[in-house]
Amino acid sequence: MMMSNELAMACPRNQSTHCRLYEFARAALIKIFATPYATVCDLYCGGGNDIEKWDEAQIGHYIGIDVTASGISDVREMLESQRKAYTSEFFELDPCLENLEMHLQDKGNMADIICCFQHLQSGFENEEKARSLLRNVASLLRPGGYFLGIVPDSSTIWAKYQKNVEAYHNRGSTMKPNIVPTCIRSENYMITFEVEEEKFPFFGKKYQLKFPNDVLAETHCLVHFPSMIRLARDAGLEYVEIQNLIEFYDDNRALLAGMLLNSVPNLVDPRGRLLPRSYDVLGLYTTFIFQKPDPDIAPPIISPSQDGIQNHDEREWQETSWKDDEKEGRSDSLHGLGKISEQKGILGPGPADLRLHID
Repeated sequence: MMMSNELAMACPRNQSTHCRLYEFARAALIKIFATPYATVCDLYCGGGNDIEKWDEAQIGHYIGIDVTASGISDVREMLESQRKAYTSEFFELDPCLENLEMHLQDKGNMADIICCFQHLQSGFENEEKARSLLRNVASLLRPGGYFLGIVPDSSTIWAKYQKNVEAYHNRGSTMKPNIVPTCIRSENYMITFEVEEEKFPFFGKKYQLKFPNDVLAETHCLVHFPSMIRLARDAGLEYVEIQNLIEFYDDNRALLAGMLLNSVPNLVDPRGRLLPRSYDVLGLYTTFIFQKPDPDIAPPIISPSQDGIQNHDEREWQETSWKDDEKEGRSDSLHGLGKISEQKGILGPGPADLRLHID
């Protein structure tokens, strides 16, 4: 299972910081992108923790897709008991394995928004699953529609791993030969890789993520962002933004400060500015946003240069720092969303001096 049960349920204020943080991030994206009467398709919808948010956004129709009958049943019961204004329908399918267009024959090009707030990582066990997921998204999205969600930030995680490798080499004379620490420890979480890697594998790189109050660790796959962008383009989706939650929050602080203060008050000061401890918690996650171009309304969004994406796999890693004084200029916003001015946090194979060399 790629996401703990805790995150599959609504998170009261007395629950953990990372759970309430997920609530905030989902609410923020819904607030920015959802429009009245929109049709929303929710991938891996089990848990139903966003039904109130969609109701507040005044959407018109909700399509829930999940791999388990129990997950769908829970959401359906919640909607029926609360009698939301929007209509809904559900499908028990795996977007990474099945052709959704065949099962949802009358739903093609219908969704204004497709969201994936859980389990996107499962699609990056291999390229075939990732390609299937993105093709399914493109087949259901209306031209001009958005595919968006939240995922652990592979850039942040891989950079922390590489710092461990660097520290190992700096202490090389006192460490056992060819033994690299695979565990990343933080005040807020612990990340453990199953095996050491010299370079970032594009697919199938697994790790365990455990928070202080969790009984068991969650198993995830790192999402290699250049591969995600490449496969999305192949499917007909244009890259808009992959942005760490720290940058996402700062770019939209006027809109989001009150929401974060109410959701996770110990991350911001009374004026809505991030506290120092916020960087470790927020920096673990990133938003992703793609759009299906609508040639009848406007020219398609221009993705970063073809060379920039295709050759990024061979480029050296540019380690991401999320300190305010190291942030650079930003371009104008689109629909209230802060646009990044460079590909911050998009993974490459890592710098030569931080790669693991085993003789």
